[in-house]
Amino acid sequence: MNREIRGGGLFRRKMELKQSVEQFKGQTRLPKLAIPTSYDLYLKLDLTACTFSGTVQVNLNILEHTKYLVLNALELDVHKVWFTKSNFETYQPCDVVLDGDDEILVLVFDEILSPGDGVLGIDFSGALNQQLKGLYRCTYVDGGVKKNMAVTQFQAVDARRCFPCWDEPALKATFKITIDVPSELTALSNMPITDEKLNENIKTVYFEESPIMSTYLVAVVVGVFDHIEETTADGTKVRVYCPVGKCDNGKFALDVAVKALDIFTRYFSTPYPLPKLDMVAVPEFSDAAMENYGLITYRENVLLYDDLLSPADRKQFLTITVSHEVAHQWFGNLVTMEWWSHLWLNEGFATWVSYMATDIMFPEWKIWTQFLLKTNDGLRMDALEQSHPIEVEVHHARSIEEIFDSISYKKGSAVIRMLQGYLGDGTFQKSLSSYIKRYAGKNAKTDDLWGVLSENSGVELNSMMDAWSKKKGFPVISVKYKDNILEFEQSQFLSSGLGGDGLWIVPITLSIGSYNKCKTFLLETKSGKVDISELVHSPHENSSSVNEKNKEKCDDHFWVKVNTEQSGFYRVNYEAKLAARLKKAIERNCLSAPDKFGILDDTYALCEACKQPLSSLLSLMDVYRKELDFIVLSKLINVCYKVMEIASDAIPAVVNELKQFFIDLLLFSAEKSGWQSISGESHLNELLRGEVFLALATFGHNKTHKEAIQRFQSLLNDRNTHLLSADTRKAAYIAVMLNASTTDKNGFESLLKLYREADTVQEKELVLRCLASCPDPKILLEVLNFMLSDEVRDQDSIYVLFMISSEGREVAWRWLKENWDLIFAKYGAMLTYYCITKILPLFCSNEKADEIEAFFASRMHPSFTMILKQSIEQIRLKARWVANIRREQSLEDLVKQLPFMKC
Repeated sequence: MNREIRGGGLFRRKMELKQSVEQFKGQTRLPKLAIPTSYDLYLKLDLTACTFSGTVQVNLNILEHTKYLVLNALELDVHKVWFTKSNFETYQPCDVVLDGDDEILVLVFDEILSPGDGVLGIDFSGALNQQLKGLYRCTYVDGGVKKNMAVTQFQAVDARRCFPCWDEPALKATFKITIDVPSELTALSNMPITDEKLNENIKTVYFEESPIMSTYLVAVVVGVFDHIEETTADGTKVRVYCPVGKCDNGKFALDVAVKALDIFTRYFSTPYPLPKLDMVAVPEFSDAAMENYGLITYRENVLLYDDLLSPADRKQFLTITVSHEVAHQWFGNLVTMEWWSHLWLNEGFATWVSYMATDIMFPEWKIWTQFLLKTNDGLRMDALEQSHPIEVEVHHARSIEEIFDSISYKKGSAVIRMLQGYLGDGTFQKSLSSYIKRYAGKNAKTDDLWGVLSENSGVELNSMMDAWSKKKGFPVISVKYKDNILEFEQSQFLSSGLGGDGLWIVPITLSIGSYNKCKTFLLETKSGKVDISELVHSPHENSSSVNEKNKEKCDDHFWVKVNTEQSGFYRVNYEAKLAARLKKAIERNCLSAPDKFGILDDTYALCEACKQPLSSLLSLMDVYRKELDFIVLSKLINVCYKVMEIASDAIPAVVNELKQFFIDLLLFSAEKSGWQSISGESHLNELLRGEVFLALATFGHNKTHKEAIQRFQSLLNDRNTHLLSADTRKAAYIAVMLNASTTDKNGFESLLKLYREADTVQEKELVLRCLASCPDPKILLEVLNFMLSDEVRDQDSIYVLFMISSEGREVAWRWLKENWDLIFAKYGAMLTYYCITKILPLFCSNEKADEIEAFFASRMHPSFTMILKQSIEQIRLKARWVANIRREQSLEDLVKQLPFMKC
């Protein structure tokens, strides 16, 4: 009888516990029962067993009477928990529940905890995982022997994998960290070391207590490094930690970081908040870089730069990336978004201001012109029905990973750039300084930023900016001209060609026949008209006299360019006669590089949306034959790639003629640049050479292939040859792989040998990026399997997917289906993202979209739900475009004539 009663009581208790825990499941955010104010974290690493253990003591403020404390924990074992009130009363929970689905730790107490301060203590342990998140292990080579080291990557929600915590950006606290590590290793964290104690072969390292910060910014790195350092004018010590013997390759990054700290200190009128800044090259890392407060981590191939072996685009990417991460020390770390819905406040601003800093350091790079590539990526994604607003609702921890995308980074930064242009540089800078000062050490929402900008500018921005930040999409501005009146009409632009119902307040800029004749205004309604008489005619002439005396001259030189210098985040659709005049202006080289870029980009987007025929796009492309500006050629080449991809399905009978046309478009610039770099030539010329010869190789230009393979052979004979520069190696490697086949694998095997013998991570990355370009299905399959082998580091596997061609898409898709479970289990979101975005959109049929949907129906996961829907939408958009192209009359005849046309 007694046993039955006890058994019944135990059952009831379990049911009560289940019900009590159930209330915390399925919630987007933690319940507001308590907030942390400081963490005292001790970690002990065992790099042989690849495990760790630790104790965290959290100073808490209990906000209400409660029997529960709920915080985050994932893949941890909890051994002991206690809670001590300020009166030294100690409580131990009666139940400790770890919920892996919701990634929470629920502590249930018999006694009610009353509001006030206390300390929560937890002993815990875990495994050093290999998924490059949380506290993970990676390897380095020491004297030819692989050894383990430990690194953290907590953004967005993986601090909980290292220690139990309130893992939300708004729940800021201070952190005091202590680590036990093998004595021969270097231990780094956010703050400087205060003390070290040696106990035989174990070293205990104590770090200063940090200022208040979010959990995702906490960082620890343990390994073997060399380092170099400088001190800024303000006394901040800046160090770059490199693999042993590679310090020379860290000098450029160190110089950029020191300059960036000075630039941002002045621009934000706020000093760098910490006493030191460390930057570490990590051998295995999931992202390009991570802005941990005072301890920025990078992939080795991002942070290290070799003057002789690194291409020009690597130098530029390094500068922008270091500037981006240093900018985060203010925008993101000092002032942090309140919740992940406002991620763009971190990433959009850091992207925009990194270009500003790069422009200050290297004005000759014309980096703001290259910023258009960022804007373009944002426009392309935001034209999808499966896009999302800049401010996006986040309902599951793992779905946060999906919003680190082109909307948060690229649309976000482009909207900021547009707003800066509207308000003016001085007002904008003053406003940002005020914003940083007001919210330093705090969290902010998008409306907080608009509020400060409105105060400083006198412009009410909330109503203007709501459509840009709270709604997805952007407008296309249709433009007509009649009798000195320009008519404007806005509508949402969608790549599907469907109409949307969005309405934006759009800062319109325009130039009339000259950049000396400009006008700006706000288009606040669906449509509007602007009288441009004073810009078309001289003040002393009336329109009738001008029309009679100078009509021919006006017709020849009159043009209207809307969105001058591409400063706005919108597209423009000109009526036919305005488009024709802009085409003439391009031929006469009357337009700036950004405007030539924009006209081609908008025309391509309208063509893709089936709003203009492909023949119009090809006709426009023909006037770019003599183009030598890097950014314009880069856009031209990109459009060539995209058109070739769709033409292979839509008009396969004339693909060879189309390739020849594209080759002809690029031969002028190729002849001007040549294969050999020239001493003292500009950075932009170096970039141009690499892009042009890569495109010619991709399109199968025989002369380029022959030259590339000869120069590749010179490289195999002499790794230090000057005949194949860093900027043209990719073109040569692509040529080699395009000529490789199952019957002649020499080139492929030579590239693999080059990969295995390469002593720089940059060279290994470059080879990996080229291998999958081979059209031979058996070699492609071999490459994809090689990607998953032990010869390729997990972080580097993504590079293999970048150059798969439409010819290889079926092989890649079959391989992906066969290996999906392995890929998802071993690599997680890091590789699945690229598998989805680099393989699936290669298809162009609704049937294939249906097949892909069916395959993933039982395999959905929050970490890739949105990108999968976007990729399937892209397939259906391309299927629609293919059908539209097939309906174009006389298109094939036109394409056959293209190689014989002369500009």
